[in-house]
Amino acid sequence: MSIPQIVCKNVSLGYEGNTVTEKLNFTVSCGDYLCILGENGSGKSTLIKTLLGLTKQLGGTIDWGKDFTSNEIGYLPQQTPVQKDFPASVREIVRSGCLSKCGIRPYYNKEEKALAESNMKVMGISDLARRCYRDLSGGQQQRVLLARALCATRKMLLLDEPVTGLDPKAQTELYELITSLNNEGITIIMVTHDTSAVKHASHILHIGSRKQLFFGLKADYINSRVGRSFLDFEEDEDSD
Repeated sequence: MSIPQIVCKNVSLGYEGNTVTEKLNFTVSCGDYLCILGENGSGKSTLIKTLLGLTKQLGGTIDWGKDFTSNEIGYLPQQTPVQKDFPASVREIVRSGCLSKCGIRPYYNKEEKALAESNMKVMGISDLARRCYRDLSGGQQQRVLLARALCATRKMLLLDEPVTGLDPKAQTELYELITSLNNEGITIIMVTHDTSAVKHASHILHIGSRKQLFFGLKADYINSRVGRSFLDFEEDEDSD
């Protein structure tokens, strides 16, 4: 039986008192691979901030599973031009994922340094450890950020548009890495516009204008009216 990590019941989201979406009902269990789909402005970014504990929902409840909190989510944000040009070494950035473990201690201990080295190896970037982050390709930068997120937690990763701006080969390689992490038992929540990500997921949450359009298994989504309409539309857009 799957162990729930996040249970959202009738959740309303917004900012400054303005509601962007409401009545969200979904559950994320240990080992799930959830893709969150929806148009711009549907509330995906607000949902991310809420799950990370950066903002409070306007209504409804978010229940965290036993021995799990929002502090145990490893986060890979959508990169801005400023972040892509960050002047630090790969090793420094990956180690920064351990900051929450340091508390008031102003240095990384032996175990944290070893964890960073291990996660760089997992991501295939050990040979880039001394390189400057801003000199890397987009795909390499995303691997660095994934290694950083893994230093924060091995329970759940929240990924915001992780393949945006990557070439097809880098996209495929990143999806394969994410799937391998999920196969190791790490829960994945991915917010994406890329419909090809659907094939990797176990569950789909589709948010429309101010409401939830679908939540359930990938197979059920693909065969649903909402899923067929959205996926067919995106394929038609790509072919234009």
